[in-house]
Amino acid sequence: MDFALPPEIDAIRKRVRQFVDARLIPLEADRASYDAHENIHPDVLQRLRAEAKAEGLWALQMPKARGGGGLPVVGMAACYEEMNRSIFGPVVFNSAAPDDGNMIVLEKVATEAQKARWLQPIVDGVVQSSFAMTEPDGCGSDPSLTYTRAEKVQGGWRVTGRKHYITGAGESKHFLLIARTSDDDRRGLTCFLFHADQPGWRIIRRIPIMGPEEHGGHCEIAFDGLEIPDENVLMGVGDGLKLTQIRLGTARLTHCMRWLGMGRRALEIAMERIAVRESFGQKLIDRESVQGLVGQAAMELEIGRLLTMKAAWVLDQGGFARKEVSMAKIVVADALHKSVDTALQLLGARGYSKDTPVEWMYRYARQARLVDGASEVHRMVLANFLRREGRDFFQWGAHG
Repeated sequence: MDFALPPEIDAIRKRVRQFVDARLIPLEADRASYDAHENIHPDVLQRLRAEAKAEGLWALQMPKARGGGGLPVVGMAACYEEMNRSIFGPVVFNSAAPDDGNMIVLEKVATEAQKARWLQPIVDGVVQSSFAMTEPDGCGSDPSLTYTRAEKVQGGWRVTGRKHYITGAGESKHFLLIARTSDDDRRGLTCFLFHADQPGWRIIRRIPIMGPEEHGGHCEIAFDGLEIPDENVLMGVGDGLKLTQIRLGTARLTHCMRWLGMGRRALEIAMERIAVRESFGQKLIDRESVQGLVGQAAMELEIGRLLTMKAAWVLDQGGFARKEVSMAKIVVADALHKSVDTALQLLGARGYSKDTPVEWMYRYARQARLVDGASEVHRMVLANFLRREGRDFFQWGAHG
């Protein structure tokens, strides 16, 4: 059993790490690098994206034929972790949510004509995209609670309803929309593609949130007659639930990949400080109580890394990795919060201030146990697998 990365993937990982260390981390201390919503300023982003492209580090998850890096999921895990050692990292490399998940699912299931129109501009960084599924008093972790409806009309569909917490919607041009097309339990949902310039929909508000925001925020949007032609149905009518499962499987795991990088960075910042900070005649790193804190946080991150990499390996073998992704999602969400909270505690007032990015990370980290399925839902998924599979739940290999 070999836990080493293939040399060609490790070489890319090292290049990403060097770019992050040299070009991104130094920007975090400059308030001019941020926009009004605490994300990287668009002017700075545009410049750094050009540099990432020039370095051949652009959209590593996409095929080389589309201008990406052609990495397998295992390679994505290693490189995404390095990217998010900077809070600016993923979006600079065009590997941030929700574009990342949208690109991956479009590459898997869209027709060639749909890829040319809807996917390639996202890969090129020309447009942002959003995945519109979550609804007020409707679907969140459970897509079957979708109430937004698409009714058949001549040549297409007319959509009415409401969505909320749609990440990036304020800036997005390309949307993937989940709507109900029948009352069938399994085949009642359909995914549609639409452009922001089409009439029949509107942004009600950009919802204020606890943490820093992605570009375009998290929006509540209403549909009051949006018309979508048949050619913009993704997969087939009634395939919306299947498409959602295809998209969210890998997308949940890419969250874990990025969160591991953020957790590592938080510990790096703390370790640098406690190595020199003295209190009552002793450096903090030499105190047993402090060693216990950082040791526990580091161990939990490493457990998360192993679970994430196993799930990535299963996906590369052609499996669905539902169990593995749920395990990684639960453990990494907790490990991220543990590492950031530990860092803030050890930094003291410095960690609570904006002198380091740790307070930014702390506010961001709390969402990890909620987004793309609450931890409680993933535990329920695992319990159901255990009930069905019994002792086979623990088998080796890529099955199950």
